[in-house]
Amino acid sequence: MKIVDYPAIIKQALAGFDDTKVIAKVEDISARVSTNHVFRVTFDDDDIIIAKLSYFGSYEQFKEDHKIIHTLSNNLLYPFENVLARSLVKDNEVYTYRYSDGFIDAWVVFYNPIRAMQKMPRRLDEEHIRKLGREIARFHKACAKVSPVLPKSSKTLRSDVNDLLRILETETGKFEHRMHINDLRKQCEIFLENRQQLVEQSVETMPVFVDWNIGNFSVNDNLELFSRWDYDWFRISYRVMDFYFFSRVVSDIGDRTVFSYVIGPLMEDRFILFLQEYHKVYPLTEPEVRFMKEAYRFFILTYVIKYGRYFFHRTYATKLQKEAYETYFPSIDKQFDADKILRALNL
Repeated sequence: MKIVDYPAIIKQALAGFDDTKVIAKVEDISARVSTNHVFRVTFDDDDIIIAKLSYFGSYEQFKEDHKIIHTLSNNLLYPFENVLARSLVKDNEVYTYRYSDGFIDAWVVFYNPIRAMQKMPRRLDEEHIRKLGREIARFHKACAKVSPVLPKSSKTLRSDVNDLLRILETETGKFEHRMHINDLRKQCEIFLENRQQLVEQSVETMPVFVDWNIGNFSVNDNLELFSRWDYDWFRISYRVMDFYFFSRVVSDIGDRTVFSYVIGPLMEDRFILFLQEYHKVYPLTEPEVRFMKEAYRFFILTYVIKYGRYFFHRTYATKLQKEAYETYFPSIDKQFDADKILRALNL
């Protein structure tokens, strides 16, 4: 197996950005449960930047996403104007670098370091949940206001699911998912049908980050959102795409080091409390509430099944995909009760 020299790729990318800078060291600060690579680059003058290296999806979508994120970060207004990291720009464009040697096709983007304050507790109390619900509603509202000025995105929920269906027709897809092809096709078809019925004509799209685990954002002393990093799952989509991870943040179990993606947190009273506070600031609609089930289904289909081997190390990917077939998919219709949430929100 060929060993990839990621720091060497980062150095090549930096040479293309500014060949006058002298690198003192490149440190890997990646999260160890993921296959993504993040580096802290320190120069001889003690300046620091952050480098992100990725090799899943496509380079074109990577560039597109970071162009949108950069525009979003520059247009968010107070109090969220400094929440997102800003990419480094060259010739009036977000600088990205593509490395390809026949063995690996990888792309790099650079960020200014983003400050962090405090992380929320591993298990939130009721007041934490109430404040978080209101704060995320305000953040979503700010992102929605910026949406009209953002560059267009070519990536949609429908295109991602159709892409998975195409993969299932390939030799690689048939081999990787050989025991579950029919089940996956069925789940994709259910999602596409329900998406069209529930939200296609009635729900606006906006920037969403999807992966809101407790290690991806920080808050200030008043529990207001201070900073947000890790943009691997960013997309322009429906705001309820963010809700499954918030249900995990506020779950009674709290933050976990060994994790699964069961649907249960969406039905906890603690998450309904979060939604009640969110709803006071940025009211939800009945189609959005009913679509939460499909947002969860999409998450499992896309981030666990389709991209699992890219987002997680092999042992995690195998574990999560096994649980998807045995637990996650069968639980969707059995456990999710939209009417319970609608009653709680008086919708």
